[in-house]
Amino acid sequence: MMDWDKLRVFHAVAEAGSFTHAGEILNLSQSSVSRQVSSLEQSLNVPLFHRHARGLKLTETGETLYATAKDVFAKVAIAESLVSEARDRPQGPLRITTTVAFGSIWLTERLREFIEHYPDIQVTLIVAEDELDLSMGEADVGIRMTPPTQGDLVRRPLLTMHHRVFASPVYLKDHGTPRSVDDLDGHQIIAYDDSFHQPFTDINWLLAAGRNEDDTRDPVLRVNNIYAMFRAAASGLGIASLPDYMGQLANDLVPIMPELEGPQFDVFLVYPEELRHSQRIVAFRDFLLRSISSRRK
Repeated sequence: MMDWDKLRVFHAVAEAGSFTHAGEILNLSQSSVSRQVSSLEQSLNVPLFHRHARGLKLTETGETLYATAKDVFAKVAIAESLVSEARDRPQGPLRITTTVAFGSIWLTERLREFIEHYPDIQVTLIVAEDELDLSMGEADVGIRMTPPTQGDLVRRPLLTMHHRVFASPVYLKDHGTPRSVDDLDGHQIIAYDDSFHQPFTDINWLLAAGRNEDDTRDPVLRVNNIYAMFRAAASGLGIASLPDYMGQLANDLVPIMPELEGPQFDVFLVYPEELRHSQRIVAFRDFLLRSISSRRK
């Protein structure tokens, strides 16, 4: 039977990439960590790491054991969280992940109220364009702009958002306000650069609006982040297609050509099936739904 403590030390070393760093995390000496790993290798009769001057590298067997250990410890962390919040009041850590733009602009506007209402929940917000693996415990709950592809995630539709056309008063004062699609030919358009990360909608629809498919406008700027597009438009650089919540929350952006409506997308709250009854998740889910509902009235 595999020794749990040795597996825990192995997992820490695989995560940290060195005996020294793992020892600092576990509050153990480097030699103690090394002995634990060597003992585990002897009990399994296989090497788990390639040891060389530049550090450690998992062997093929080590990679297999690490994947299993990572899954085990993620589930243990979930179980510990559920046990710790067994009281009536939601408590414990809550790691939320979403996109940079949505997290930085929409969600942060609402987190103060949630944290004040649930002071025993320790909130961490992780903003990233790449989706974290919730099943592996990289976060507890996600707010995503596309339906989840993982089958073991619970998904709850939150709201539908639309892309609309925005510019700053400064830009409109200097360049005039376009009144039709054809007027866009004489304006500076900020576009999304999808060479690094594919957007979740056809966000560059303004480049082709009113044009033939092969005849698109040249943007004044391409940037691979919607929040950066928002900041560039707010600075007066040009016109941008942005989710409507950005214009609703920004004093330095105004909607233009309201008859033009870009693509729409659904926003989902997702979390692992085993956290379905977590009080922290339920509290956050219900808070978001109340917040969205109150702003529609």
